Amino acid sequence: MPVSPPRALSALLAPPVLLFALITWQVLADGPLIGVDERLSRALVHPDRLSELLADLGNVQVAVPVLAVALAYVAWHGRAGGADRWWLPPLAGALAMALVPVLVAPLKAWTDRPGTPAVPPAVGYYPSGHTATALVAYGAATLLLLPLLRSPAARRVLVALCAVLVLGASYGLVRRGYHWPLDVVASWCLGAVLLAGVARVASRTAPPVTRSTRRSSSGTPSSSSGPS
Repeated sequence: MPVSPPRALSALLAPPVLLFALITWQVLADGPLIGVDERLSRALVHPDRLSELLADLGNVQVAVPVLAVALAYVAWHGRAGGADRWWLPPLAGALAMALVPVLVAPLKAWTDRPGTPAVPPAVGYYPSGHTATALVAYGAATLLLLPLLRSPAARRVLVALCAVLVLGASYGLVRRGYHWPLDVVASWCLGAVLLAGVARVASRTAPPVTRSTRRSSSGTPSSSSGPS
């Protein structure tokens, strides 16, 4: 019996939601995972110029303009192609990005987690806003651009680039000592939930793949295009 899309989406979202709840509970209760997290941080922290540059990939000034360019291109492409509801995918991406501070700021205030020894004494480090910004900005841009790419190789390159940017920012934040590792993992979970909505909108509004489109993308000429 086939699984309905909403049920499949719920199954995919369950692991990140449960993991986020577990980490948040441990942060609030100062549970045993926090001790492991602090030991792991001590082993990984080594502030240097590279970690600083990688952490900057999660800055709003860096990540959000990348998403804005992708949203503008997707909107232009959809409207120029006469797509129905061409505005919906870029709106979903913009909404996901707008929800990052809406969700992260109250969580920081609620959990009140101190920072690592590598940063000045302060609280409000959980979850990592920079990680969530990087994941949602680069991830949403990738999800919205993927349906517009016909070449499987181009899609793989785009996904790989997204992974490099997100993992690079995450590594830089931990390596520089701006965040504990669990701060970053929690933001991965939070970002996954936000990106699930973007992915659903992108899949529902993607142009249908016809037989001729599949043949053209694989390098085989269609009957109307003639020999290449």
